[in-house]
Amino acid sequence: MKKSIPRELAECGATTAIVLGSGLGEFAAGLEHIGSHEYSGLGLPASKVPGHAGRFVVVRLVDRPLLIAQGRVHLYEGWEASEVVSAVVMMHEIGIRTLILTNAAGTVKPEFMPGSWMMLSDHLNLTGQTPLRGGPHFVDMSEVYSRRLRQIFHRVASRQGTILHEGVYAAMHGPQYETPAEVRMLQRLGADAVGMSTVPEAIQARALGMEAAAFSCLTNWGAGLSPDLLSHDEVTSVGKSAAGSLIEILREALPLI
Repeated sequence: MKKSIPRELAECGATTAIVLGSGLGEFAAGLEHIGSHEYSGLGLPASKVPGHAGRFVVVRLVDRPLLIAQGRVHLYEGWEASEVVSAVVMMHEIGIRTLILTNAAGTVKPEFMPGSWMMLSDHLNLTGQTPLRGGPHFVDMSEVYSRRLRQIFHRVASRQGTILHEGVYAAMHGPQYETPAEVRMLQRLGADAVGMSTVPEAIQARALGMEAAAFSCLTNWGAGLSPDLLSHDEVTSVGKSAAGSLIEILREALPLI
């Protein structure tokens, strides 16, 4: 796909962007909209997964422009890792230097209840893929998720009385959910939550020198930790109901970034 960046997007003035995961697309509701652009019109791949609108929305939050990416594409849809991160590359091209990633994930840690948020301190890339494939891109991954940003978000969440866990996210290829045996494996590897996104984008952001933070909306228990069967409808429903607590954290934290 040939990428084309319209002038109003290239000159929107935002330096911070947020990528919304499954069920979190309503984040922009109620905020002042400056403009929007469909991924397909920009030469970017668009997802067909419910809960991923596939567009950029420029909003004003606390008197500052903020770029919101409503939805993402996934490896399990058949895209290459380089295509999955193409929106991140474009965001960097228009001046985004701080990237906030969100996703819906299953919790594999008994103390982390569904319906709460987990901020990523680190990740396990178990997808078998990387957007840096194709060259000697030896990028240090010691601090993929900015310690500075994590400290800011923790302080804000504490002031607001919001529970914000911190832990390790395991990225699996999908689209099938994990088996109970795989969940037990992930627990032994040190994972606290598991999902099917975010890690390729975080790797690309790190390679581009962007400062990144990431949040998982813990929408359900991992397989085998609950008698309930997993469903995408549950994921999107819990994500929608939990979005409000994250936006309140962001409202207060963004001016401090």
